[in-house]
Amino acid sequence: DLFPTQTAVFGALMSSLGYDPSDISADTSSPSGIGNICAQALLNYRHTDGSNQLGDLHPGAYSDYTGYVPVNTADTLNDPNKWQPLLVNGVPQTWLLPQWGLVKPFALTSGSQFRDFILAYGPAQYPHGSYRKQAIEVLHLSARLNDTAKVIAEYWADGLGSGTPPGHWNIFAQEISRRDGHTIDDDVKMFFILGNALMDASIAVWDCKRAADSIRPVSAIRFLFGSKPIRAWAGPGMGTKLIDGEEFKSYIATPPFASYISGHSTFSASAAEVLQRFTGSDNLGTSFTALPGSSTVEPGVTPAQFVTLSWATFTEAADQAGISRRYGGIHFKADDLVGRQTGRLVADVVWTKAMSYINGTSQQK
Repeated sequence: DLFPTQTAVFGALMSSLGYDPSDISADTSSPSGIGNICAQALLNYRHTDGSNQLGDLHPGAYSDYTGYVPVNTADTLNDPNKWQPLLVNGVPQTWLLPQWGLVKPFALTSGSQFRDFILAYGPAQYPHGSYRKQAIEVLHLSARLNDTAKVIAEYWADGLGSGTPPGHWNIFAQEISRRDGHTIDDDVKMFFILGNALMDASIAVWDCKRAADSIRPVSAIRFLFGSKPIRAWAGPGMGTKLIDGEEFKSYIATPPFASYISGHSTFSASAAEVLQRFTGSDNLGTSFTALPGSSTVEPGVTPAQFVTLSWATFTEAADQAGISRRYGGIHFKADDLVGRQTGRLVADVVWTKAMSYINGTSQQK
């Protein structure tokens, strides 16, 4: 239903585990029947959750039904405070899922529940001095990129073909399950809470991104500095150089939606909070080692030597995920820090509701 092109993959996995992928039994006296009924009930519910999965709100699965049109074009910056689509291979970006803030959350009252809190801290507005200050902070990080910062930016990017930014935390959770010897009951509860926290975080983030519709660093820096010289990363394999402001580029690809707040920061802080509460500890204890030359941005060049990223705690990993977007040149400091705060707020609401189901104290029918 969610991934129709992957039916064969899921079928093969089910068969390898000893299950019949063609079993569509609705017999509530059997485990498979209960599973099928529960899955179908959830799918039916989510078909009308505002995501437009079926294309019934606007033609095309998950297509925008809100009528979003950017204030700026790829060629013209009409408002330096608003998001500007970039040209990618000669084609202007299209905002990804502009309707996502309207999706029905699991625990939040709506995607806008924390909007007032978030917008109280940003985004910085031109011509206020904070607008220029945040751009200079991005330039300072760009000019000082070393192999470790580049590995951090790429490791957490989680682009196409990966587990995705929120899915990254499901991978960590799998490690925790193995580490702590979880039973299936433990995993059902942990992934139930974690998955809903990540979903509600995504809805809160997209609501704010649409409300703020804020400019990305690459557009702001090009606007502010134009033909003036800046010191920044000059491109793959070129290191740090003096370049014209209008030539600034982010180390990792700038995504097709507004900057404020950071999804990575919000997802990661929310997930870290859930996993801390579930395990009763902030201990994570895992690592990743990048091989020399394994960069996809600077292949064969970066890193020059082995670089190991290690995280003793969930908090440390979440904070690094947040700052990775600043190393990548695609987020301002406020995007990251307010995103982290928002993620923890979302996690608290989700945890409370999820535990009411688990403990049998929920009053919801």
